[in-house]
Amino acid sequence: MNPPRRGTPDFLLLFLTIVLVCFGLAMVFSASSMTSAYRWDDPWYFTKKQLTAVALGSVVMLFCMNLHYSKFKKLVIPSFFITVVLLIFVIFTDKANGAASWYSIGRFGIQPTEFAKLVVILYLASLISNKEEKFRDFKKGLFPALVIVGFVCTLIMLQPDFGSCMILLACSMIVIFVGGSNLKHIFTLGTGLAVIGALIISVSLLLHQNSDDQNYRVGRLTSFMDPFSDHSNTGYQVVQSLYAFGHGGFSGAGFGQSIQKLHYLPEAHNDFIFAIIGEEFGFVGSALFILTFLLFIWRGILVAVRSPDMFGMVAGVGIMGMFAFQTVINIGGVTGAMPLTGVTLPFISSGGSSMMVSLISMGIMLSISREQTRKTAAEPKKDPLRMSIR
Repeated sequence: MNPPRRGTPDFLLLFLTIVLVCFGLAMVFSASSMTSAYRWDDPWYFTKKQLTAVALGSVVMLFCMNLHYSKFKKLVIPSFFITVVLLIFVIFTDKANGAASWYSIGRFGIQPTEFAKLVVILYLASLISNKEEKFRDFKKGLFPALVIVGFVCTLIMLQPDFGSCMILLACSMIVIFVGGSNLKHIFTLGTGLAVIGALIISVSLLLHQNSDDQNYRVGRLTSFMDPFSDHSNTGYQVVQSLYAFGHGGFSGAGFGQSIQKLHYLPEAHNDFIFAIIGEEFGFVGSALFILTFLLFIWRGILVAVRSPDMFGMVAGVGIMGMFAFQTVINIGGVTGAMPLTGVTLPFISSGGSSMMVSLISMGIMLSISREQTRKTAAEPKKDPLRMSIR
């Protein structure tokens, strides 16, 4: 009997993805209905946009899932070139909320930074799998990877988008570590990046110390330490978010019963949607959501480490690292445990680009899982009768 050409996708990973997407759609409607009705005279406005992104992303996810993941190595260079061009030109677009991060197409927007995260992960995975043992050499392996990461991070900071830059750096370090880089190089690199980052932030503060926009951004980054000290300005969003968790209590106010979404918490359907989850479902619902996401991350990493080759393993770990870092930074900012950076909650926050990239990433992960099940199905089954005769 001939083995199947491709295996089946990992059921648990696919199921968890569908659960998160459906829950995200429900929360986007709950968190945005009042704002949508007020701004656009349509309580379904943001939900319809999210549904459009889910529909398009699902089509691309199915396509990626049915494409062998090794094919993405051939798409890395053109995808990287297109992403860099988009990152360069977006800098010259009109700023929204103090940053030039979007291309507006009618009522829809494209954020190239979201796509840059995935493209850089795949680029590094391709580079590492091609160089193999040579990647441990600093000049021939690690240095070219650092140049690429540094170049893309520079373009992102010119927007500026500090949160996305942090996630890209963290994912890159994970990919480089998993790819087998020399630990001494990683330690030296981490120390150097910390020093350079501190210098860049210091110089930026000195050059823009009289800028109202810069002062507000710095205030948002530092307000998490004591948001109530400036509760009407830089700490306003964090304070309103904490009020939401307080109102939710242990069991929550009930789905659709949030008070903070009634124009108290700005853009509740975007960065602060976890606060609405906490208010409507309480500690129990929030804990269940976090546990579900942890199971999703664990299953994805398990799929990645079982990949039959280096490219699949490194790319898979990098993708799941992207989801993990983004979730930690978002929830940390919303709960006041970390600085606010404007990072979305994967699968949950309203945002077409974020949803598209998340679903494309899952298409790649499911493609990796199909190769594992194919190998399992191809293994010959043991005959118990023949074993007993032996």
